[in-house]
Amino acid sequence: MEIVHVHSPQRARGTQVGLVYELRWHLDGATLTVDAGTGPIRHHLDGADFFDLEHSAYFNSLPVWRDGLLTDGAIARDYTMRFVAVPSLTATLLRQRYTPRGGRTVEYRAGDYVGDIDFDADGLVVDYHGYLRRLRP
Repeated sequence: MEIVHVHSPQRARGTQVGLVYELRWHLDGATLTVDAGTGPIRHHLDGADFFDLEHSAYFNSLPVWRDGLLTDGAIARDYTMRFVAVPSLTATLLRQRYTPRGGRTVEYRAGDYVGDIDFDADGLVVDYHGYLRRLRP
Protein backbone atom coordinates (compact mmCIF):
# COMPACT_ATOMS: atom_id res chain seq x y z
CA MET A 1 0.00 0.00 0.00
CA GLU A 2 1.18 3.52 -0.70
CA ILE A 3 -0.08 6.93 0.33
CA VAL A 4 1.19 9.86 -1.77
CA HIS A 5 0.90 13.63 -1.27
CA VAL A 6 1.68 15.44 -4.53
CA HIS A 7 2.85 19.06 -4.32
CA SER A 8 3.78 19.18 -8.02
CA PRO A 9 5.09 16.66 -10.56
CA GLN A 10 8.61 17.31 -9.22
CA ARG A 11 7.76 17.49 -5.51
CA ALA A 12 5.92 14.75 -3.66
CA ARG A 13 6.22 12.56 -0.61
CA GLY A 14 4.78 9.23 0.33
CA THR A 15 4.71 6.21 2.59
CA GLN A 16 4.86 2.67 1.26
CA VAL A 17 3.95 -0.27 3.48
CA GLY A 18 4.88 -3.81 2.42
CA LEU A 19 4.71 -7.12 4.24
CA VAL A 20 8.16 -6.69 5.78
CA TYR A 21 8.94 -3.00 5.52
CA GLU A 22 7.69 0.57 5.86
CA LEU A 23 9.29 3.09 3.55
CA ARG A 24 9.01 6.86 3.57
CA TRP A 25 10.13 8.79 0.52
CA HIS A 26 10.45 12.41 -0.56
CA LEU A 27 11.00 13.56 -4.14
CA ASP A 28 12.43 17.04 -4.55
CA GLY A 29 13.43 17.68 -8.15
CA ALA A 30 16.61 15.74 -8.94
CA THR A 31 16.88 14.15 -5.45
CA LEU A 32 14.90 11.22 -4.06
CA THR A 33 15.30 10.57 -0.33
CA VAL A 34 14.18 7.16 0.94
CA ASP A 35 14.10 5.87 4.52
CA ALA A 36 13.06 2.39 5.65
CA GLY A 37 13.78 3.14 9.31
CA THR A 38 17.58 2.95 9.27
CA GLY A 39 18.19 6.55 8.24
CA PRO A 40 17.70 8.53 5.05
CA ILE A 41 19.41 7.56 1.79
CA ARG A 42 19.61 10.19 -0.95
CA HIS A 43 19.64 9.22 -4.61
CA HIS A 44 20.33 11.68 -7.42
CA LEU A 45 19.24 11.52 -11.06
CA ASP A 46 22.86 11.74 -12.27
CA GLY A 47 21.84 11.91 -15.93
CA ALA A 48 18.74 9.71 -15.70
CA ASP A 49 15.44 11.08 -17.02
CA PHE A 50 13.36 10.19 -13.94
CA PHE A 51 13.34 8.15 -10.76
CA ASP A 52 11.41 4.90 -10.58
CA LEU A 53 10.73 3.66 -7.05
CA GLU A 54 9.82 -0.02 -7.04
CA HIS A 55 6.18 -0.74 -6.09
CA SER A 56 5.20 2.94 -6.48
CA ALA A 57 2.66 3.84 -9.16
CA TYR A 58 3.33 7.55 -8.65
CA PHE A 59 6.68 7.35 -10.43
CA ASN A 60 5.05 5.86 -13.55
CA SER A 61 3.07 9.11 -13.81
CA LEU A 62 6.14 11.35 -14.17
CA PRO A 63 7.01 10.65 -17.84
CA VAL A 64 3.30 10.63 -18.73
CA TRP A 65 2.89 14.14 -17.27
CA ARG A 66 6.07 15.67 -18.63
CA ASP A 67 5.82 14.29 -22.15
CA GLY A 68 2.04 14.38 -22.60
CA LEU A 69 1.77 10.67 -23.33
CA LEU A 70 -2.03 10.72 -23.00
CA THR A 71 -2.51 13.40 -25.67
CA ASP A 72 -3.59 12.68 -29.24
CA GLY A 73 -0.59 12.00 -31.44
CA ALA A 74 1.74 11.09 -28.55
CA ILE A 75 4.51 8.72 -29.58
CA ALA A 76 6.48 5.99 -27.80
CA ARG A 77 9.32 7.29 -25.66
CA ASP A 78 12.42 5.60 -24.27
CA TYR A 79 13.80 6.66 -20.90
CA THR A 80 16.76 5.96 -18.67
CA MET A 81 15.44 5.69 -15.13
CA ARG A 82 17.25 5.79 -11.81
CA PHE A 83 15.49 2.66 -10.46
CA VAL A 84 15.43 2.32 -6.66
CA ALA A 85 14.79 -1.25 -5.50
CA VAL A 86 12.61 -1.86 -2.44
CA PRO A 87 13.32 -2.85 0.31
CA SER A 88 17.12 -2.82 -0.39
CA LEU A 89 17.00 0.87 -1.50
CA THR A 90 19.83 0.32 -3.98
CA ALA A 91 19.75 2.36 -7.19
CA THR A 92 20.62 1.28 -10.73
CA LEU A 93 20.01 2.64 -14.21
CA LEU A 94 17.15 0.94 -16.06
CA ARG A 95 15.91 1.47 -19.62
CA GLN A 96 12.12 1.78 -19.93
CA ARG A 97 9.73 2.41 -22.81
CA TYR A 98 6.29 4.04 -22.55
CA THR A 99 4.02 3.54 -25.59
CA PRO A 100 0.65 5.34 -25.77
CA ARG A 101 -2.12 2.86 -26.69
CA GLY A 102 -4.95 5.36 -27.05
CA GLY A 103 -7.33 6.80 -24.51
CA ARG A 104 -5.68 6.80 -21.11
CA THR A 105 -3.66 3.60 -21.48
CA VAL A 106 0.11 3.37 -21.88
CA GLU A 107 2.14 0.21 -22.46
CA TYR A 108 5.15 0.00 -20.13
CA ARG A 109 8.27 -2.05 -20.96
CA ALA A 110 11.38 -2.70 -18.89
CA GLY A 111 13.61 -5.61 -19.90
CA ASP A 112 11.37 -8.63 -20.53
CA TYR A 113 8.47 -7.14 -18.55
CA VAL A 114 5.50 -5.64 -20.44
CA GLY A 115 2.31 -4.27 -18.86
CA ASP A 116 -0.51 -1.84 -19.57
CA ILE A 117 -1.15 1.08 -17.22
CA ASP A 118 -4.40 3.07 -17.13
CA PHE A 119 -4.30 6.71 -16.01
CA ASP A 120 -6.96 9.18 -14.86
CA ALA A 121 -7.57 12.59 -16.47
CA ASP A 122 -4.79 14.08 -14.29
CA GLY A 123 -2.22 11.51 -15.44
CA LEU A 124 -2.15 9.50 -12.20
CA VAL A 125 -2.16 5.70 -12.28
CA VAL A 126 -5.57 4.10 -11.82
CA ASP A 127 -4.81 0.49 -12.80
CA TYR A 128 -1.47 -1.17 -13.45
CA HIS A 129 -2.92 -4.33 -15.02
CA GLY A 130 -2.02 -7.48 -13.11
CA TYR A 131 0.12 -5.57 -10.60
CA LEU A 132 -1.67 -2.84 -8.64
CA ARG A 133 -4.82 -0.78 -8.59
CA ARG A 134 -5.63 2.56 -6.99
CA LEU A 135 -8.19 2.14 -4.20
CA ARG A 136 -9.41 5.72 -3.91
CA PRO A 137 -9.35 8.80 -6.14
